[in-house]
Amino acid sequence: MSDDGPDERDVEEALERLGLTNYEARVFVALHRLGTGTAKDIHDLAGVPRSQVYGAAEDLEARGLVELQQSTPKRYRPVSLDAAKELLTARLERERDRAFDALAELRREEHGEETRDDVWTVRGRKPIDDRTVDLVHRAETRIVFGADSLDLLSDDVMTALRERAAAGLDVHVVSASAAVREQFDEIDAVGIAAPPADSPGDFTGRVILADDDIFLLSVLYEGDGSEPPEETAIWSAGTAMAAVLTRAAGNGIDALVGRNQP
Repeated sequence: MSDDGPDERDVEEALERLGLTNYEARVFVALHRLGTGTAKDIHDLAGVPRSQVYGAAEDLEARGLVELQQSTPKRYRPVSLDAAKELLTARLERERDRAFDALAELRREEHGEETRDDVWTVRGRKPIDDRTVDLVHRAETRIVFGADSLDLLSDDVMTALRERAAAGLDVHVVSASAAVREQFDEIDAVGIAAPPADSPGDFTGRVILADDDIFLLSVLYEGDGSEPPEETAIWSAGTAMAAVLTRAAGNGIDALVGRNQP
């Protein structure tokens, strides 16, 4: 293997994350290097104890990842990369479905009032999208949504805001981004506003203020620039803390959108 080639341990660890044991992964990698080999060949190349090679190879054969030749000594050959990829992907999907089906049965429905100290943190674009949609649907009278870029306005969030406006709620979208505001240009039921020219320009994130006690604020952390920005949000609903945060954050926005109030 050249210095520029793949690191075998990285490959083995990736295969382990796909469900193979350590020995299975090492045997599988060795067989792809060998093409065809006996237990001794695999032992010599991969360093797997010879007594463990047989069991790992048999397990791989049972998974459909290795072909077995009933010779003396036994010889093993890996299936094609395409076949292996399909088998491991299907297995991963089955395990995923089984786990999430079980979780769906175990999960209790959200119910009851939040306690006065409930302020939650959520990380990641999709989880924050889901929580934003949930809070939009919880609102009963008024929603203010703010985002500084179109990347932070997912289709699900946009649909939820439009649906609540159509249902008669007082919905406002505030953004410095013309692209964000344009998504609601043709919807008379949604108020649109841009922040004042003298407002702070370094905010990157989104905000939801709804009724008098629903609050979400997210920020994007850029890091060193080697990875996509990570979004982190805090939120609260139906709590004393949410009422305080909503009132504090809402004062400036109220002044901005107040002229659009009925």
